[in-house]
Amino acid sequence: MSSRYSLSLWTALSFAVPFALFPQQPPPASSARILLLPRRVVTGETATLAVLDVNGRLTPGVSINFSNGDHLVTNATGRALFVAPLTPGVIYATIAGRETRVYTTILTTAEAPPTPTRISSIPQFASLTDRFEITGTGLCGAADANIVRVAGRPTLVLASSPTTLIALPPADQEPGPARIDISCAKHPAPPFSVTFLALALEADSSPLAPGEHRVLTVDVTGSTAKVPLEARNLAPDVAELAGGKVAKVFSSGGPENAAQFELTGMTHGNFVISVRLLTAPVPLHP
Repeated sequence: MSSRYSLSLWTALSFAVPFALFPQQPPPASSARILLLPRRVVTGETATLAVLDVNGRLTPGVSINFSNGDHLVTNATGRALFVAPLTPGVIYATIAGRETRVYTTILTTAEAPPTPTRISSIPQFASLTDRFEITGTGLCGAADANIVRVAGRPTLVLASSPTTLIALPPADQEPGPARIDISCAKHPAPPFSVTFLALALEADSSPLAPGEHRVLTVDVTGSTAKVPLEARNLAPDVAELAGGKVAKVFSSGGPENAAQFELTGMTHGNFVISVRLLTAPVPLHP
């Protein structure tokens, strides 16, 4: 039996959105898995980080430890404000009890002086079910002080600094190019456009048998360009993913834009594959 599923970055065969967008019980702090930290912060300036669970939901009450000894806890929105250290350089942060390090570079005010709000790089493509990141100048370190609209619809800013902003597309956004408007404290940047893509998985969802070969097809809607996709095998004891635990392919391009990943059963059970769009920043020319 063949089924069709939406894909998110963190869970295959499901669609996840942060709890802040809809009234529901927030996830427990123990489920925290993903730390979103702006790639660059500015010494002495405010920044915002966010923590997500495995399903991409913002997670409150999570302890975060920085390599310089600073410590904070995410608030009811699953985010936390902090002030960048005064010493320039590179530091990292971790979710308490987890080993994964997320690094950020502390810039001096000379390297990132206060300027009008402008965007310098944007993603070449963005997924409708995943966050997107832009870089620039004059952005607000307090996430909610940034107003981001995609095709006129407001969207959620997850993490930010004066040079970096990480946001989610609106839940009802259609695939294809969309105008994005960004302002910090009512200071707007020139608008720009990003092409959003919908990823949909066509697969037989029944349990795999040892030695069974199965092909997973990911349909790409929103562009006829060849786009890079990454699949992660989250149950390697059940299935072997051709290309290794992490496999990268380009979609075919064209009107029937799609990519395929191949699985071979190792033991009888349910496979778990996470697929995401690999995005690369491109300079935004005025």
